[in-house]
Amino acid sequence: MRIAVPREADDEQRVALIPDSVARLVRGGHAVTVESGAGSRAGFSDEAYTTAGATIAGRAALASAAEALVSVGVPPDDLLSTLARGAIVAGLLDPAPDAPHLARLAQRGLTAYAMELVPRTTKAQSMDVLSSQATVAGYKAVLIGANALPRLLPMLTTAAGTLTPARCFVVGAGVAGLQAIATARRLGAVVSAFDVRPVVKEQVQSLGASFLDVEQVAAEGEGGYARELAADQQQRVADAIGEHLVTQDLVITTAQIPGRPAPRIITTAMVERMRPGSVIVDLAAESGGNCEVTRAGEVVQHHGVAVHGPAGIASSVPTHASQMYSRNIQTFLEHIAGVDGDPLADPILGPMCVVHDGAVRAGR
Repeated sequence: MRIAVPREADDEQRVALIPDSVARLVRGGHAVTVESGAGSRAGFSDEAYTTAGATIAGRAALASAAEALVSVGVPPDDLLSTLARGAIVAGLLDPAPDAPHLARLAQRGLTAYAMELVPRTTKAQSMDVLSSQATVAGYKAVLIGANALPRLLPMLTTAAGTLTPARCFVVGAGVAGLQAIATARRLGAVVSAFDVRPVVKEQVQSLGASFLDVEQVAAEGEGGYARELAADQQQRVADAIGEHLVTQDLVITTAQIPGRPAPRIITTAMVERMRPGSVIVDLAAESGGNCEVTRAGEVVQHHGVAVHGPAGIASSVPTHASQMYSRNIQTFLEHIAGVDGDPLADPILGPMCVVHDGAVRAGR
């Protein structure tokens, strides 16, 4: 397969394939062309790609002979227009069925796979982009919060007295939440967490955090995700979280439901009851936010509480985020190259395909 790797837009620091993955693909018989400078913002030089066996090309010559173009974000129209009909596009394609960019992909006769839609199965685990990038986001969220707090996270006993540890509350114990718990614990905070899926309680406790129990609340959905709560359950959760927030210094929210707006968990009234100097880091900011005060890409000061709504958080750790994303893409390419027959009949590729044969298929 002939594979093209473009330089991403200016606001994206990651790259779809790093030199190590390129070398593995080349050894597998694939040809890889990388746009000049594609990996520079993530710490990977053109020379490293050349050593790995890639060809370096400018934008104009990048995709004309490619059978597959892999990216982090949605590739720009000027690049897509150079792809031959029937070529494959794979990346984080924001696969809402009514998305205009999917219609443009269909008009050009391309086949598109959304990495957001990798099935949550054991066989597809090494392609799971959402999990790999959530790991980065959970880690970085704690650093953002620790940097913004007017106090230290760990307990310290000094000649000037003893400093009590900060209290950190993590809402949502998926991949990002569990990574946030582990990171906050390593930095010395007293950590508690909540999730509507009681099955994760043991995972939370195994990391040294306490679990906020809410009676008669359980919302395990498909693929390990949470599902929406009934109205009475939502109220019980709101009451419990509202009481707990009063004692917390750092709050990290991670609750998201694929294809839907993020559940609203922290109200303005709850924020106003928190102690001045407290910090909220809302990892669901780009899908609407778990906090009513959140604004994506901004820091909102409300009643002495700093509410951070980071955008593109995984991109802010581009070297390791690219390393994990690249492994996901590499595994995807190796899988699709080995599929015989109709790719849409494959249990992994079928659910991921959002554009095929001139039509937009059901996305998320």
